[in-house]
Amino acid sequence: MVTPFSGSQKAAPLLQVDGVTLAFGGVKALTGVGFDVQAGSITAVIGPNGAGKTSLFNTISGFYRPSEGTIRFKGQDITRIPAPQRARMGLGRSFQNIALFRGMTVLDNIKLGRHAHLKTNVLDALFYLGRARREEAQLRRDIEERIIDFLEIDHIRHASVAALPYGLQKRVEMARALAMQPEILMLDEPVAGMNREETEDMARFILDVRSEWGVTVLMVEHDMGMVMDLSDHVVVLNFGQVIAQGTPAVVQSDPEVNRAYLGSGDVGDLRRRLHASARVGQMQGAE
Repeated sequence: MVTPFSGSQKAAPLLQVDGVTLAFGGVKALTGVGFDVQAGSITAVIGPNGAGKTSLFNTISGFYRPSEGTIRFKGQDITRIPAPQRARMGLGRSFQNIALFRGMTVLDNIKLGRHAHLKTNVLDALFYLGRARREEAQLRRDIEERIIDFLEIDHIRHASVAALPYGLQKRVEMARALAMQPEILMLDEPVAGMNREETEDMARFILDVRSEWGVTVLMVEHDMGMVMDLSDHVVVLNFGQVIAQGTPAVVQSDPEVNRAYLGSGDVGDLRRRLHASARVGQMQGAE
């Protein structure tokens, strides 16, 4: 059991994102993004569609390399470190679009998450020698007795992923990320497309993985109710830039955040934006 994160703690951040800029050709997906993730916290990254949230996740996990800025994990600069090595260091993640192997069982999909940590060499694996047997037994025991039980998916462990409903597939993907033994669990829209009951279950798992396993959580999510209920720290992106960050209460009351999501609230301004959008549509149609 770990003590939930307290905003008053002064320990060095577990993850530091400092001045990160990412560009695709002449288009900047991220510009000078910076924030910290404290150990034991639940940090949420929010923002309108196209704000750069998934690009940020891909940069932190190593799929994209920023043109500027640094990313530090436990004080070490990992900006140039490849994604597989980051996974071995303790950065585990799920994906916005489910990335499971649909032709494999739930158990086999989860076991793949531990691949980066296995020490068995090709010869051991080919002939299933002592070390390979021991690692396989330990892996299966850990997954079946810990992860599968924790996420309440024992009844589907031998089912094909392709046969599962969407909500259970999302849970299996979280299980695979946990099999990576992460210090930071990165969840990209963990409740997207879920009904209310599935969302409540996932929220419970996220809280429990922090409190019972001591795993720090960094998530991108559109469900504002869940974000505000679960998070210790919220980072708001808009057009690839951080426009606000702080506790849920601070972010909720920030006028810049409200403008990003809702516009200015001025009826005249809303009419002007609607007319401008209509004119753009007419010009595109004429072309």
